[in-house]
Amino acid sequence: MKKFKKITFIILVIIIVAIGILLSYVKFVLPDTGKAQDLKFDYTPERIERGHYLATSVCVCMDCHSSRDWTKFSGPLSTGTLGKGGERFGREYGFPGEYFSKNITPFGISRYTDGELYRVITTGVTKEGKALFPVMPYIYYGSMDPDDIKCIIAYIRSLPGIESKVPNSESDFPMNFIINLIPKKSNPQKIPSKENKIAYGAYLTNAAGCIECHTQAEKGQIIREKAFGGGREFPIINGNGAIVRSANITPDKKTGIGNWTQEAFIARFKIYSDTSINLPVIKPGEFNSIMPWTMYTHMNNEDLAAIYSYLHSLKPIENTVVKFSPKL
Repeated sequence: MKKFKKITFIILVIIIVAIGILLSYVKFVLPDTGKAQDLKFDYTPERIERGHYLATSVCVCMDCHSSRDWTKFSGPLSTGTLGKGGERFGREYGFPGEYFSKNITPFGISRYTDGELYRVITTGVTKEGKALFPVMPYIYYGSMDPDDIKCIIAYIRSLPGIESKVPNSESDFPMNFIINLIPKKSNPQKIPSKENKIAYGAYLTNAAGCIECHTQAEKGQIIREKAFGGGREFPIINGNGAIVRSANITPDKKTGIGNWTQEAFIARFKIYSDTSINLPVIKPGEFNSIMPWTMYTHMNNEDLAAIYSYLHSLKPIENTVVKFSPKL
């Protein structure tokens, strides 16, 4: 009996030590996406212009890295906050911790080399080797054309520096371990020819991260079988517990955009291109949209048409979405 207890004790010790080694590896060795590249490229006016377009109208980096005015419909950017960071993604919105967007003006990124910026944008690994929570959609940016990422870097380098102190993000257990398992090496893809509208539209749809919001999720992971079928729930910021759900953007004729013409699809985005229009004021508890319409509205018609073509190439998913639920 004593021998059995001794063997059991030894086995338990071995298991505990093994678990400790594994957790230490995950916590202190990972993530491992390789060293940052030694990138050297010119910040040409053409690159800055392309980067501006991507960062403000397609990838909408500025959506999270600026402040949004949630007293107005769709939360337009607040004047004077472009790139300053500090937007909070907290537990009350379903996040496994408390996360803050970084300052991506020169004030916040001057310590980064271009290679380090490329790595953090495409893999989610910071200069110090720390993993970012994937509310930053680096998973999608990692498969973009490298030159497009360089354009974004050129653009954010050109922004006026805004001094701001951003709190450190923190993850709850077990996410404080899991977060290090998420970053992967980037898998860059060449941007398709615009003549291949579906492939080009797929590229833009990935860059915009449409699948992330327009797909239902379970425990924070999107359900691939329901891709673009809508219905993902989002607590409305300052909404007093109200819930908004994303639209079904598959080509289902009953519940999606199957009956939409290309012209109608583009027009839906262009509603907000007239900056003289005053956006509706939203009171706490009223319907609002987290969709950054005032940013996507500046995407050009050719790109919106390509996204439309790609979405219409998808398998239709019948899913009736109740877009808004006030606090019960």
